[in-house]
Amino acid sequence: MSQPTPMTPAEATAAAEAVLDAVETAVVGKRESLELVLTGIFAGGHVLLEDLPGLGKTLAARSFAQALGLEFTRAQFTPDLLPADLTGAEVFDQRTGEFVFRPGPVFTGLLLADEINRTPPKTQSALLEAMQERQVSVEGTTRRLPEPFHVLATANPVEHEGTYPLPEAQLDRFLLRLSFGYPTPEQEWEVVSRRLDRRREEQTVTEVLDAAQLRAVQRVVEEVHVDEAVGHYAVELVAATRVHQNALVGASPRGTLALITCARALAVIRGRAYVIPEDVKALAHPALDHRVTVKPELWLQDATGAGVVASVLSQTPVPAAAEPPTGTPA
Repeated sequence: MSQPTPMTPAEATAAAEAVLDAVETAVVGKRESLELVLTGIFAGGHVLLEDLPGLGKTLAARSFAQALGLEFTRAQFTPDLLPADLTGAEVFDQRTGEFVFRPGPVFTGLLLADEINRTPPKTQSALLEAMQERQVSVEGTTRRLPEPFHVLATANPVEHEGTYPLPEAQLDRFLLRLSFGYPTPEQEWEVVSRRLDRRREEQTVTEVLDAAQLRAVQRVVEEVHVDEAVGHYAVELVAATRVHQNALVGASPRGTLALITCARALAVIRGRAYVIPEDVKALAHPALDHRVTVKPELWLQDATGAGVVASVLSQTPVPAAAEPPTGTPA
């Protein structure tokens, strides 16, 4: 695979702004949430959009695929979906008398795993290798997935009828989990108004980047400076979730890596080549909430992972904003 043309931090920031502006032509009033989705993609990971039906999750995923110029595949997760329906399978070709591999929907640039928690855990787990290793194993043969490869999964709340809880191991593979929430009345009217003006259901988002340019942005993210004090702050936040009185299981070191990696991506989006404590704080909930399991006896008290993260955020001292290293763009 050819190396992407290098991109400067300023160019990466401009690209992020253009992508968000393009996606906002389809998704109304969710700039902050869209910024978090783009953060997860720029960080090279996967994002889980968990919310009630009809709030724009699928539209956002499709819009990002169009804006980022990625090959897009949608997999509708249903109770009868099989692992082979995702990864592909060897099928017998009667014309040649040989078995031929037919790739599944994971062989794409951006996979929309729609309503991922409507399928049983066995099929949910089929995504694990693809999400973590960027490869799948079928009939004893390992096949690499295209680069870049990202999963934007949508899920309805567990309380919603007909859903299955996601395995903790799979939840941990998502860099971020977030929800859009209901729009304000003004935003909802804007959705209706745009539909009336468009006079059709379909929406098309302008392509801003291609796959090579996205990889170039991701390389810029890898060059973002993280001051030692800021890094220790992230480590202390995550470690505090493990000893919190309400936590049965706290966030793992993978959570720390996710927090730091996403903070670097957010810094690029916000026009900096270095991470500040506010980046870490802004990402603490989407990066850590789903990695914390509260004690079962506290479920009736509405204790949640978000409550644990909010508690450690309020109790962990925030370091002073470090000066960027010499030669680092502000």
